[in-house]
Amino acid sequence: MNSYRFQLPPGVSLVLASASPRRRELLGGMGLAFSVCPCDVDETVPGGMHPRDAVVLLAQRKAEAVAARYPAAIILASDTLVEIDGLPLGKPVDEADAVATLLRLSGREHRVHTGVAVIYRSHVLAERDTTRVFMRPFDEGEARAYVATGEPMDKAGAYGIQGLGGRLVECTEGAYDTVVGLPTALVDELLCRLMEISE
Repeated sequence: MNSYRFQLPPGVSLVLASASPRRRELLGGMGLAFSVCPCDVDETVPGGMHPRDAVVLLAQRKAEAVAARYPAAIILASDTLVEIDGLPLGKPVDEADAVATLLRLSGREHRVHTGVAVIYRSHVLAERDTTRVFMRPFDEGEARAYVATGEPMDKAGAYGIQGLGGRLVECTEGAYDTVVGLPTALVDELLCRLMEISE
């Protein structure tokens, strides 16, 4: 039995603005029926913007793009960035970049920020959740072997905690699903609040 409070109102559809199978799986685990509408948006952010703020801006940008296509639906969007030393680590551009990114994370703490935005009837709510991740030390050979699996190539920070990349993680402090890409407790809270202000 799930512990989520939000329930879809009769006759209202929910649209996830993401192509991520990980986000689809997490949202499905909340027991909600939804459709998927991936979107491409401009992911540039103002210079100097901190990653924790950038994920909120980008999630809202994605939600607004899809809301224009589904004006009667509830739109849910999310964006995830890995931050180390105050700087964002996005998806690697190639295998060499993935190895370099992983070695930068080795034996250190970093933070994973996931922004969530929801829209319904022109009402918009957007917030973020942050989890601290502590990586165990590993060498270049292990990083290259992991990159060779292909898993890191579409992941922010060049690793997937829910897959083989989980072996590189020593421990986490915060919500696990924030690192995967959709903090379900925050999603539940925002959807409940969205319904309250939309009545």
